[in-house]
Amino acid sequence: MPPKGKAKTKGQKQIYQENNETLKFYATVMSVGTGLHILVRLLWYYHSFLWYNWVLLLSSILTYLGCYKFLSTMAKATFSETGSLVDGGIDLNMESGMAEHVKDIILLTAIVQFLGMFSDYCWLLWLAAPIRAFWLIWVNFLSPWFFAPAPPEPDEKKMKKKERKVYKRY
Repeated sequence: MPPKGKAKTKGQKQIYQENNETLKFYATVMSVGTGLHILVRLLWYYHSFLWYNWVLLLSSILTYLGCYKFLSTMAKATFSETGSLVDGGIDLNMESGMAEHVKDIILLTAIVQFLGMFSDYCWLLWLAAPIRAFWLIWVNFLSPWFFAPAPPEPDEKKMKKKERKVYKRY
């Protein structure tokens, strides 16, 4: 049974603590993923570690850094002059927020990086991000705009009445 009354809200201190935990978790995911990829590719598959592997690795690192910077900017807390917490930042664990999409990009990159240790073709899974972005844009913006029903045709009687009003004014 759903709880009765108003939904509980988080305090600024709780948001601040959860944001720090979230940032720490995703920093761990990024560093372990990148370190494991470099370690495995250089130790066991060094003969197949070609220039495009370096480009893909650098692209994944830049994606990580951009996403992490975006998340940390969203979660930036504000403190007063006395050091007390004024604002805990935007809640990174809020459902259906922009942070959810950024965290999905980090996780997709980590999965692709992990699978990319074993086959170069797994890097093609990275194309899921622009496909998902196009899907979200299509469902939320383009499709409703393209397939919106036409406005109703004005009634002839109402049109004549409006014309008479306009002519009366002049």
